Amino acid sequence: MTHFGIFSSHKDQVGESPIWDAEGSCLWWVDIEAQRIWKKSLAGQLQSWYLPEKVGCMALTAKRQVVAAMETSIALLSLESDGRYKQQTLATIEHPKLGMRFNDGRCDPSGRMWIGTMVMDMGKADNAGGLYCLDERGLTGPYIKGLYTPNGLAFSPDGGSMYFSDSHPMAQKIWRCQIDLASGALLNQNLFVDMTELPGRPDGAAMDAEGHYWICGNDAGLVHCFDANGQCIESLPVPFPKPAMCAFGGADLQTLFVTSIVPGNKALDTTGQSGQVVSAHLPHRGLPEPFFSRFPATWTSHF
Repeated sequence: MTHFGIFSSHKDQVGESPIWDAEGSCLWWVDIEAQRIWKKSLAGQLQSWYLPEKVGCMALTAKRQVVAAMETSIALLSLESDGRYKQQTLATIEHPKLGMRFNDGRCDPSGRMWIGTMVMDMGKADNAGGLYCLDERGLTGPYIKGLYTPNGLAFSPDGGSMYFSDSHPMAQKIWRCQIDLASGALLNQNLFVDMTELPGRPDGAAMDAEGHYWICGNDAGLVHCFDANGQCIESLPVPFPKPAMCAFGGADLQTLFVTSIVPGNKALDTTGQSGQVVSAHLPHRGLPEPFFSRFPATWTSHF
């Protein structure tokens, strides 16, 4: 059985968006509810930055600046080691409803950033969320509508397919569509996996070099691995009930990092490890995380 050890013992409320930084030999991630970006090196140094809004997800640039998608805007951050930062607005959004924010996001191999939006109160079961894109055109979309809690963004090794999920109890599905990296067009969306018959809700995901799709089974304490045909070929137990998102990293890209959420019902946290980041070395190699590189022509553009 694969054993997950503790990578970061600090407890996040909602740990999300882990990104491996090969040059710095460190992992970045966010705590959405705490409005923080975290960074921890393999040597053990832990740093954080407090932001003015909840950070749904983040990406890195080649210069190690951070692109943070928050509640009402997407910002470029130049971070200082003492917790300070400089912030430039890349784009703002006017959500279709009040009480919304950005959620899961990831850069495609061409350097665009794809980001979902959601109604923050999941109890409302409101599918006003959508999937947006940030590139030279600014923030455009939604390209996909009717999402409750968009998650699971990942791209196939050849860059031709995009995967995404909806982790809300009303959906619990994973889709796959074709993507034209030259234009950013999404084509032929199809159901990849219906997870209503599997343990856990489909949360954040990662892709390995073999084209296997790894996704956290939130509420089930599992990370599932699906082959390109949508067959579950492996399920790894993690030491908390609510794994949130996974990412491959380490020197050989064979370490799987998993962030987590502290459950509302503390009795479910039987190990006391909820909110931690854990890791395990796997016989599978991940893909390098693409940098965000397609900056909008007008950084404060509205749509």
